[in-house]
Amino acid sequence: MACAAVLVGMTGCGGGERQDENEPEGDFEVEVVEASFPSEQKLAKRSELVIVVRNTDTKAIPNIAVTLKGLDYRKEDPGLADQRRPQFVVNGKFKNFGNIEDAQAQTPNGIENPTYVDTWSLGPLEPNESKRFRWDVTAVRAGPYELNWAVAAGLDGNARAVNVNGEAPTGSFVGRVSDEAPQTRIAADGKTIVPVEDGER
Repeated sequence: MACAAVLVGMTGCGGGERQDENEPEGDFEVEVVEASFPSEQKLAKRSELVIVVRNTDTKAIPNIAVTLKGLDYRKEDPGLADQRRPQFVVNGKFKNFGNIEDAQAQTPNGIENPTYVDTWSLGPLEPNESKRFRWDVTAVRAGPYELNWAVAAGLDGNARAVNVNGEAPTGSFVGRVSDEAPQTRIAADGKTIVPVEDGER
């Protein structure tokens, strides 16, 4: 198989420069302006997970990124080829690529970075600039949940994001998904079933 997969920090096909060769080394100070996700969730109900990061340093951040873990859980069953099962699924949206309509995940920048599992990046971040990481998800498994996140200033470990105390910005969302059946209604077309939002009559 010709160079389909490479190790992090190395290029494929005969060496060359390292992937992290051009990532500056050092600490970059950031502030997490917002980190929100509802603690009380319901099965089959959509919700938004939002993390907003601001560059409080005097130098540009090479590639602001967030790693988010906990959307999946492990089901201990030796008969399963993949023991990962979703607690939250990422919702999709249709987007035209040229003349072709395709589905795109409603996550930061539309896709997960394929080389770095559970990590999304939004590119360079200038001093005093903020970027908003947003995931549109639906709960599909009842019970308690814990989502853990961490901010990085690059994808290769050379550029490190730190808060005002010099520590890596991390956090968690803890809550519960209720097994209560969601309320629904018929949409204006007379056919489509849609969930009833909180406060809707």
